[in-house]
Amino acid sequence: MASSLLPVLVCMVALAAGAARGATDPVAPAPAPEVVSLTGILEKGSQYTTLLRLLKETQIGKQLESQLNNSYNGFTVFAPTDNAFNGLKAGTLNKLTEQEQVALVLYHVLPRYYTFDIFQTASNPISTQATGNNGVFTLNITSTGPQQANISTGVNTTPINNALYKFFPLAVYSIEAVLLPSDLFGVRRTMHPSPPPPPTKAASAPSNSSADGAEVAPEKSPAAALRAPTTALGES
Repeated sequence: MASSLLPVLVCMVALAAGAARGATDPVAPAPAPEVVSLTGILEKGSQYTTLLRLLKETQIGKQLESQLNNSYNGFTVFAPTDNAFNGLKAGTLNKLTEQEQVALVLYHVLPRYYTFDIFQTASNPISTQATGNNGVFTLNITSTGPQQANISTGVNTTPINNALYKFFPLAVYSIEAVLLPSDLFGVRRTMHPSPPPPPTKAASAPSNSSADGAEVAPEKSPAAALRAPTTALGES
C-alpha cells in the first residue's frame, strides 16, 4: 500500500515546487515596439544620398520620424534614387528657395499609409504633406496592375517601384524620377508670382499762372465737369 502511494506523493511534491517557482519567477517584459527610422531604411538602401541630405537640411526627416509612432493614419514616402536626382537639369535644386525645397520634399510624403491594394481604390487627386488649404501640391496615382502603379504630377510621370519598407505606420517606395509639382515647375507656379510692374511716375501738376505771371483758371477734370451745376434755362 505504501509503495503504491509513493509515486503519487512524488508527483504532488513536484507540482507544488513548480507552482512555487512560477509564483516567484519574474514575468518576462513584453518586447519594446520597434522604432521606425526612415533614415535607417534609406541608408540601408544605399542609393538615396541626395534625399537623405535634403531630409536632414530641411529637418523633415526628424519631424517625420517623431510623428510616426503617434500617427493614426501613418505615412507613405516616395524615395527618388540618386540617379533620379542626377537626371534633373543642372542647378534645379539650387534655384529653389529654402521654402520651395521644403515643399519639394514634403511633396514626396503622403499623410497616409498606402499599399498597392489601396492605390487601386484611391481617389485622385491625392493630397501630400505639402498640400495646403487651396488644394495645391497634389498628385495622381493610377494602378496599372497587381503591385504596379504610376504617379503623375502634371509635369512628369514615373512608376512606383519596389517597396523598401511596408509595415504600418510607414511605407517607403523607391522611384526613379524626382516628383516635380506643377506648383513649382509647371505653368501655374504660385509660390512666387511675378512682381507687379513699378508704378508710373505721376505727372507734375500744372501751374496756375502763365509764363508772364497772369493767373490761369485751372482746368476741370472730367469728373469735376460732371459735378458742375448747369445753368437754368431762361437765365441771362
